[in-house]
Amino acid sequence: MGMLDEEQGWQFTLREVARRAGVSHAAPYKHFSDKGALLAEMSMLGFDRLREKLTAAERRPFASHREELFALAHAYVGFGTSNPALYRLMFGADAGKAADIHSGERALAAFGVMLETLERGQKEGVLRKRPIQGQATTCWALVHGLTMLAIGGLLPPAKVGPDAMEAALAALLEGLEE
Repeated sequence: MGMLDEEQGWQFTLREVARRAGVSHAAPYKHFSDKGALLAEMSMLGFDRLREKLTAAERRPFASHREELFALAHAYVGFGTSNPALYRLMFGADAGKAADIHSGERALAAFGVMLETLERGQKEGVLRKRPIQGQATTCWALVHGLTMLAIGGLLPPAKVGPDAMEAALAALLEGLEE
C-alpha cells in the first residue's frame, strides 16, 4: 500500500512491486493476473478498511441518531483524507471496471453500514420514511464529495465558511429528519 502514497501514485509495475518485496519478478503473477488485478485487490482492501472505520465509529455510544450520523460522516471523510491515494484508487477507473468493484460484497459491506444506520433511524421514527437506498445514496454523495474536496484542498474557510462540513451535514440531516 505504501507505493500508492508515493508521488507516482499507482504508476508502478508489478516488477517494481516484486523488487520491493524482495521476491522474483514472476512472483506477483502467482497471485495477480496483471497490475489491474493487484489494483482491484488494493481497492477491496480499502473498502475493508473503510468498513472497519465506519463500524468502529458506529459502535460508540451516542446521545442521538444525528450524532451517530455525524460520527459516520466524519469517519468516512477522515478515512479518505488520511488515505488520499487509496481513496482515489477505490473510486477511480484504474482498479478495473468500477461497476464490478462497487457491486462486490466488500464494497457493499462498507455502504451497508450507512444503510443499517439509516434503517435504524427510520424504525426509531427520527428519520423520514423514504426509500432507504435513496437516502443512503444522498448521504454517500455528500460525504464522498466532501472527501474529494477536502483531499484536493478545496474547502478553504474564506470560500465555504469555517465549518463547511458541519454545515453541509446539518443541511443533509435536516432533509432526512422527521
